[in-house]
Amino acid sequence: MDIRRLQAFVKIIDLGSISRAADLLNIAQPALSQQLATLESTFKKKLVIRSKSGVTPTAAGSDLYRHAQTLIKQLDRAMTEINLGSGPLVGKVSVGLSPYSAGSTLSVELLRLVREQLPGITLHLTESFDDIYSELVMTGRLDMAVIHGAGPMKGVVFTPLMKEEFFLLAPESLELPCSDTGSVQLQDIVDIPLLVPPSHNFVRKSIDMAFVRKQLKPRIAAEIEAVLTLKDAIVDGLGSTILPWSVASRIVVPGKSKIWPLHNPTIHEVVSLCVPEMIPETEASLAVRDLLIGLAKAMASSRNWPGTQPSL
Repeated sequence: MDIRRLQAFVKIIDLGSISRAADLLNIAQPALSQQLATLESTFKKKLVIRSKSGVTPTAAGSDLYRHAQTLIKQLDRAMTEINLGSGPLVGKVSVGLSPYSAGSTLSVELLRLVREQLPGITLHLTESFDDIYSELVMTGRLDMAVIHGAGPMKGVVFTPLMKEEFFLLAPESLELPCSDTGSVQLQDIVDIPLLVPPSHNFVRKSIDMAFVRKQLKPRIAAEIEAVLTLKDAIVDGLGSTILPWSVASRIVVPGKSKIWPLHNPTIHEVVSLCVPEMIPETEASLAVRDLLIGLAKAMASSRNWPGTQPSL
């Protein structure tokens, strides 16, 4: 099997176009089409569906794409280790961080520790609402990810890091009934406009489930995935949101917005480290993983993060 054919196939799927892939790879389009035909002949399966809008993988093509990603990444790692030989840990380690979790809060400290302790490693950090990190980890496009949830899921392994309790972040001017401890019941915020992530997000699912269990229907005013926009909208009195303390504490504006504990019920979610099940981890990725787990443990046991506790 020619690895270059697999690399070309991955590029075709990534771009959704044979012509764009040919331009990027500096290969004539007929030659690239022939490479694709050779792959289909080798596997005796149709790998892509062609249309006017481009190409999409078949079921067999998706399977090949996943395995090709793994093979290409393993080859890249082998070349790096062989060329550089023994010595300090080197290479690139990619980490996905769920935007509405403690992962995004840990990112700067992780970067600092990697630069101090593992200077030969290039850390690639990504924080996106659009990507499904478990799939990127499964296919080898990410080495690891910090996400909500604890699995199980085929192709990846989850290591619970902590449990995060959610809080209400509301405009300072909003008057709410609260208990002696200063917490707010879910039924007392059912009529206030909420600014929340879209329904596929783990934070949103936890919020929706809490309201369902209390037989309440929240007033969803908008779905917002931009954290800075969320911060400004709350300051302007356009709505409130429900977030883990690790995120709410970063966007609260003293004198303009305020964080309220929630009770009856409390809302919480497990934060886990997600790594591939089938793809061997490099020494570099193992070293970064150890740093990340250590940071998460320190955060979970610190009194500076209300509602955050070690996961059992």
